[in-house]
Amino acid sequence: MESIAKDRENIPLTESDIHFAKDTLDRIRQELAGEITGQEAVVKNLLISLACQGHVLLEGMPGLAKTLLAKSLSSALDLDFKRVQFTPDLLPADLIGTVVFNPKNGEFNTRKGPIFTGVLLADEINRAPAKVQSALLECMEERTVTIGENTFPLERPFLVLATENPIDQDGTYPLPEAQMDRFFMKVLVDYPDMEEELAILEQHGNLATGPKRIKKTATAKDVLRISSLVDRVHVEPKLKSYIVRLVRNTRPEEKTVPDLLPYVKHGASPRASLSLLKASKAKALWEGRDYVAPEDVKAVLPEILRHRILLTFEAISEDVGIESVVRIVSDATQVL
Repeated sequence: MESIAKDRENIPLTESDIHFAKDTLDRIRQELAGEITGQEAVVKNLLISLACQGHVLLEGMPGLAKTLLAKSLSSALDLDFKRVQFTPDLLPADLIGTVVFNPKNGEFNTRKGPIFTGVLLADEINRAPAKVQSALLECMEERTVTIGENTFPLERPFLVLATENPIDQDGTYPLPEAQMDRFFMKVLVDYPDMEEELAILEQHGNLATGPKRIKKTATAKDVLRISSLVDRVHVEPKLKSYIVRLVRNTRPEEKTVPDLLPYVKHGASPRASLSLLKASKAKALWEGRDYVAPEDVKAVLPEILRHRILLTFEAISEDVGIESVVRIVSDATQVL
């Protein structure tokens, strides 16, 4: 498998390949803009994650169209969509399915759960207990589902969009660090500005209008083809070194950025380096290039790192946020 991946990387991208990827992603973004007002950065990061087949954690207050965004994306991609409201009484079987006894033939049959879909919206993911989190963990990382004695592969592309409220923490279960690391990006969904909110009133203010019907603009095969093209984007060795040093500089054990030592308890893992590499490639491809520039790496850095760095109590007490930490790492790391 490694040799196949290496051979694919060595195949140069043609103008036709680059145009296909750029045109497809632009069409999806344009179609989503007809239903989602504003949130351009959120949509862009979501589509970069889609190109890399990575899962996304959306953090924001209620009412910011996170659910609508997930449904609209699945409609634009001609993918099945399932929404699961995570609650404290949710069971793993409610998510992945279970084995039921059929008294007619005396056999046990597998009943598949909502995890078998193209796009899964895990709404308020931090309200589910540990057993549900662990069941979702296998699906996110391995792309397989184990029900009883049987293991089923999930069809690709498979995308988990999880939401959580950053303020309301009553009755929640903080996500384990291992599961946070499985998310390709953590994207912050903020309030719209004045003009965007006025546009929302015009777009969704009538009861008779209802939601816009999203046109199918891409297929699952298109997404998989874009992912294969992402692998073929060229990255200079010095930029790979830059990516690795960015991630390593988040770790206090390295002691390469003294300003961070009081504030970072645990840094990012090598999975962050892989995610940063893939996201940089996808961004470059979307912008019509067959090579990665340092600006591509810096642009996706906050979304890749913000959920993979654990702050100390001193950082919290001094109101040093994760965005400040990422900015310090970015400023302290240069392309050599």
